[in-house]
Amino acid sequence: MTSWRRFAAAAALVSAAALASPAFAQAKKPAPGANAASAAATAAAADYAERFRTVCAACHGANGRSDMPGTPVLAGQYSFYAITQLFLFREGRRNNEAMIALAKPMKDADLRGFSDFIGTLAPVPAPVPTVLPDAARMSKGLALAQQHKCTFCHGADLAGGQQVPRIGGQKEDYVRATLRGFKSGDRPGYTRAMTEALSQVPVEDLDLLAYYVANFSGK
Repeated sequence: MTSWRRFAAAAALVSAAALASPAFAQAKKPAPGANAASAAATAAAADYAERFRTVCAACHGANGRSDMPGTPVLAGQYSFYAITQLFLFREGRRNNEAMIALAKPMKDADLRGFSDFIGTLAPVPAPVPTVLPDAARMSKGLALAQQHKCTFCHGADLAGGQQVPRIGGQKEDYVRATLRGFKSGDRPGYTRAMTEALSQVPVEDLDLLAYYVANFSGK
């Protein structure tokens, strides 16, 4: 089995565990001890919320958005997407020393706990720019997003869903670095979708796409 297939198989197991987490569990009739289990789940969720504020907020912000350059916005992201990224960091597949160091000792329960909390963070609007986005660049960016099928997966509102991240309003520097990483193959994904989608996109279009995505207001 190739290394990629081994990785995909492992990622599938973690994703399956995510689907079994409270964020994805289907409603069932109360069973004996359900109240105790519910109380334990509530306590665990509160614990991960506190751990996020203690460990993650320094870079990502308590509400999931910070001013730190190169740090992605977590507000409005989905727990299924978050657990995949934490898994990639834990396995050393994504290249970020700080995140690898944090994720490496995490057990599967930790991946679920942090990702479930991230999934509760409501979208936070980007700060109002001092200069309005350039209309011509935004128009060209929209055309590129449609041409290269960005809106096919991420939606016309760029809100994503489940394992597809919300990208509307994401930081421009982070989006630019991410697109370049997928283009070069340095940034792995849960699937090869992004690498394949960007394989035919000229490098000069990536910056314009990043500009459009970062300045997208949803209107």
